[in-house]
Amino acid sequence: MSLKVPKAQSIQLFKEGYKHISGLEDAVLRNIQAVAELSDLVRTSFGPNGRNKLVINHLGRLFVTSDAATIIREIEIVHPAAKLLVMASQAQEAEMGDATNTVMILAGEMLKKAEQLLIMGLHPSEVIKGYELASVKALAELETLSTSSLPSPLTKPSLATALKPAIASKQYGYEDQLADLVAEASLAVMPPNPKNFNVDNVRVVKIMGGSLSGSKVVRGMVFGREPEGHVQKVKKGKVAVFTCGLDVAQTETKGTVLLKSAEEMLNFTRGEEQQLEKIFQEIADSGVKVIIAGSSVGELALHYLNRLNIAVLKVLSKFELRRLCRVVNATPLARVGAPTPEEAGFVDVFETIEIGGDRVTVLRQVVPGDTDYDAAETGGSSEKTRTATIVLRGATQNRLDDLERAVDDGVNVIKALIKDPRLVPGAGATELELAKRVEAYGAGLKGLAQHAVKRWAQALEVVPRTLAENALGGSEGNEVVSRLWAKHEGEGGEVYGVDVEVLMNLQAEEDGTLSATERQILDSLAAKQWAIKLATEAATSVLSVDAIIMSRPAGGPKIPQQAGNWDED
Repeated sequence: MSLKVPKAQSIQLFKEGYKHISGLEDAVLRNIQAVAELSDLVRTSFGPNGRNKLVINHLGRLFVTSDAATIIREIEIVHPAAKLLVMASQAQEAEMGDATNTVMILAGEMLKKAEQLLIMGLHPSEVIKGYELASVKALAELETLSTSSLPSPLTKPSLATALKPAIASKQYGYEDQLADLVAEASLAVMPPNPKNFNVDNVRVVKIMGGSLSGSKVVRGMVFGREPEGHVQKVKKGKVAVFTCGLDVAQTETKGTVLLKSAEEMLNFTRGEEQQLEKIFQEIADSGVKVIIAGSSVGELALHYLNRLNIAVLKVLSKFELRRLCRVVNATPLARVGAPTPEEAGFVDVFETIEIGGDRVTVLRQVVPGDTDYDAAETGGSSEKTRTATIVLRGATQNRLDDLERAVDDGVNVIKALIKDPRLVPGAGATELELAKRVEAYGAGLKGLAQHAVKRWAQALEVVPRTLAENALGGSEGNEVVSRLWAKHEGEGGEVYGVDVEVLMNLQAEEDGTLSATERQILDSLAAKQWAIKLATEAATSVLSVDAIIMSRPAGGPKIPQQAGNWDED
C-alpha cells in the first residue's frame, strides 16, 4: 500500500490583491458574455437606420453619433476580453477608416455561436481551428464576388456612386449631397498619380448656422478667423511662417532702470521700437507679403506690419501650421527675422471671404481651370501641393461633428478604392452569399471542425439581419433573411440584399429585398476583406484564453467623493 502525500492547502503564487480566474465556465464563457454585450451595444447603430448613441466622456464632452469608432473610443471599457475586440475595430479604423461596426458585430456573433458549441462539449481549440478554416475559405470566395470596380479615369459621378453606401450608413437621406462634396474635394486634390492621394489634403471646417445645403467646397485651406491686421487680400505673395511670438523680446531676468531726465524717459522704449521696425523692414524687403504666426502677435509688431502692408494670420494649432507649411511650401521659423529664399513659401491667393455671416480666411494655390489662373504669372506649374476644404453648415455642433465623421469615412473609402478598386454588392448581399458558400464547404469537411465552420457561416447572417431589424424597429429580421436565402439559392442571386427603404415604409407588396448591383449599393472589397480577417482574429483570440490573471491596480485607495448637495444639508 502506497503512502498518501498530503497536498498543501493554499499556495501563494501571486502577490496580494491579484485576481486569477480560470476554466471554461469562469473565464471563457464570461469573456464571451462581455464581448457579446459590447457587440450588442453598437449593433443597433449599424446601417442607414442605425440609432444614435449619446455618449458623455470622462471630460464631460457630449457625443451624439452612430459611428462605432467614436463610440468605443469615448467609452472607457475595462473588461480585458472586450478590449481585444476594441483593438480589432481600431485596427480596421486605422487600415480602412470604415466598417469598424462590421468587425464588432461579426466578432460578437462568432463568439455567441462558439458559446453554443462550447456548452455542447467541443474544445475551444476545435472551434478555433474551424473558424480559421472558414475565414480562409470566405476570403478566397470573396475574391470571386467582385461585380465591378472603380473606373480608371476618376470622375465625379463615379466617385460619388462609390461613396454613397458608406456615407448613407452614417447620414441616411443626405448621402447625395455629402457624396458630391467629398467627390468634388477629392478630385480637386487628386495628384497625377492617384496612388499618391493623401486623405489629409481634404480638410473640414465647420461653421454653425444654416443647413447642409449651404455647404460647399473651397479650393485651399480655410481658417475660421480673420487676419490680425487691416490687410485682407494678397495675390501672388511670399509667405513666412513663424512659430515664435511676434513681439518685443522679453528678458529672462528682472532689472532696474534708473531714469535721470525727461529725455531719457521719452527715449526709454525707442531702442526696442527701432529694433523691431528694423526686423520687419528686413522681412518686407525680402518680398514677404503674408506672415503666418503660430503664437502671439504684439500690438507694436502689428502696427509695423500694417504700415508695411503685410497680412498677418494667427494659426494656433501646430497641426494646422504643419499642414499650411506643406501647402505653401515654407519652413516654420523659430526666430523672428527675414526668411531665406529656401525658407519662404508662396501663395497665389490669400483672401478673407464671408460664409454665412462668418468671416473666414482662405489660402489657395490656383490651378488650371480656376478663374484667376494665369499661366504666365504662375509659371504654368500645376504640381503644387493642393488642399481642398469642405465647409460644412449645420444647426448644432453635434450635428456638424457627425457630418464631419461621415465626410472622413467617405474620404477614407476613396483612399481604399484607389488602392484596390474592386467593388462587391452591399446591403448584406455579400455576407449572405459567403455564408451560403462557407456552409456548403463546412458540410463537406470531416471531423469536429466542421461544426465550427458551419457556425462561422451562420454568424455572417448577422449583417443582413441587423440591417433588417434596424429598419423595421426590431422585428421580422429573420423573415427577411429567409427570403434572402431563397433568392441566393436561385441563379444570379448573389447580388440580393436588404431593401431598408421598403422595410421602413412597411410596403406590404414588397418582400424587403433588392438587387444591390441594380441599385448601385456597392462596398469596397478590401474593407470587407479586412473586416472578416480582423473579426475572426478577435474571436479566436478571445476563445484561446483559458485564464485571466489581473494584478491589483497601482496607487492607493480612491479619494471619497463629496456628495453633490453637501452645501444644502
